[in-house]
Amino acid sequence: MSRLSHSEIHMVHRIGWLRAAVLGANDGLVSTASLVVGVAAAGSGKPEVMIAGLAGLMAGAMSMAAGEYVSVSSQTDAEQADLARESRELEETPEAELEELTRIYVERGLDRDLAEKVAVQLTERDALGSHARDELGISETVTARPVQAALVSALTFAVGAVLPLIVVLLVSEAQIAPLVAGSTILGLAVLGGLGASAGGAGVVRGATRVTLWGALAMAATAGVGALFGVAVG
Repeated sequence: MSRLSHSEIHMVHRIGWLRAAVLGANDGLVSTASLVVGVAAAGSGKPEVMIAGLAGLMAGAMSMAAGEYVSVSSQTDAEQADLARESRELEETPEAELEELTRIYVERGLDRDLAEKVAVQLTERDALGSHARDELGISETVTARPVQAALVSALTFAVGAVLPLIVVLLVSEAQIAPLVAGSTILGLAVLGGLGASAGGAGVVRGATRVTLWGALAMAATAGVGALFGVAVG
């Protein structure tokens, strides 16, 4: 008989980087486009709009990286503290920890005898790993990685922010606000749909949710830009 291979790919296997990537690209596109639209609506020239957009790209990418690194590092610190405490408990009270693992498997549906056998075998193989996975919910799949999350956030923010800047370069000064807004709405729809599809959610719902908030953000900054542009002018 041929040996069957198990090749399922579940969403949880990619949810860490997916979350950071979608958040970064969405923020880059929305914030930079909103900034560009607002500055253009204030009556600024094309060079000023471009400088504002580039500054927004750099500031936003660094902010995303720093925020993601701090957030995920805090999660990593908490995980390491839990693992250190669990390791001490395994050394000091191994019987109690074995009983705790047994009860976990009983609560998941195994009978007492089988649960105890499973707990003993897993403890002999990797006691800390078993408790980390089944008691604390920590595994290699979902372990926080601060540097990876920070880099993904910064890079995807920059990628998202590039789209409105390319539009600024290609169109005339009078067309900046409407064409940046239109291309951003289209980009957000694609991004929202892809993110929803990759995460196993509804494409239309994901795209609608992202484009709605992006449109509101650009409308708000355009209103502020127009208001202060008239006041200063």
